Parts: sequence; C-alpha cells; structure tokens
Amino acid sequence: MITESQLNAFLGQNISQICQIGYADPNDNHCAHFVCHALGYQFGFTCRGMKVGTGTPANIRVQEVFPRCPVVGTWASRPNSVTACLVFITNASNVNVASKTMANVPRKHVGIFLGSNIWHYSNSQHKVVRQTPQEFSHHYASPDNAMFYGTLP
Repeated sequence: MITESQLNAFLGQNISQICQIGYADPNDNHCAHFVCHALGYQFGFTCRGMKVGTGTPANIRVQEVFPRCPVVGTWASRPNSVTACLVFITNASNVNVASKTMANVPRKHVGIFLGSNIWHYSNSQHKVVRQTPQEFSHHYASPDNAMFYGTLP
C-alpha cells in the first residue's frame, strides 16, 4: 500500500523523472503511466512498448487499469470506508460500471485517491500534482467530468 509520504515525493516531478524506461514524450498522456509506476502495475500495454529502455515497466492505458479494479462505481457511490482507491474522470457514457469497462477515448484521466487528496499527472503542467476531489472534478468540463472510483488492484 502506498502512503501519502510516498505520493508527496512525486509532487512536481516530470514523467521523465519517474519512468526509468525513458518513455516521456511531452505530447502524450501520462496519467495512467504515473499511477502505474507509483503503484507498480505492470499488466497490459506498458511503457516498454513505447520505448526500449532498462528499468521496471508500467501500464500506460487508463482503459486497461479500470477493469483491473476489484470494485468500481460512481464517485458519489464510493463507500466512506474506501479511503484509498483510484479515481477516474471521463464522460459518463464512456463507462459501464456493471461490466467494468471504459471506452478508449482521448478524454479520460486517472489519479490516486488517498485520505482526502488525489495525486495525478497533470499533462498540461507536465508534472505530478495533488488536488482535492472537488478540484479534480474540474479536470474536464461538463459533460466529460463524471467521476468514478476503483478499488486498488
């Protein structure tokens, strides 16, 4: 289990400082890439598929992370007892909670919720940031701002 201290150590870091493989194209989306390096998720398509390098690879696709979560649901339905999970934001029509699927669309994002904050990779700022769920809910404008949770794989 990751701690707030470990997540805070990532604050302000560019993906080039996080990915030992060397996949750090500033024009690509690195939200899942950061989450998966931070949590050690190596399933599915990894950064090693984008760049040949040494080090531990990590998944880079939000839609591959979502179905790996044991339990998913809308953010509003997240039980208070779930104080550590992944948080996803996209258009609600891109998600089927019952089948645990998420469409492969450009406007989807993921972060790590722990305690009362969300750590995620800001692609526009090219660094890891920490926000409250309320701040994170503005990552995309409506209607692309539906939030979902997923318990940690």
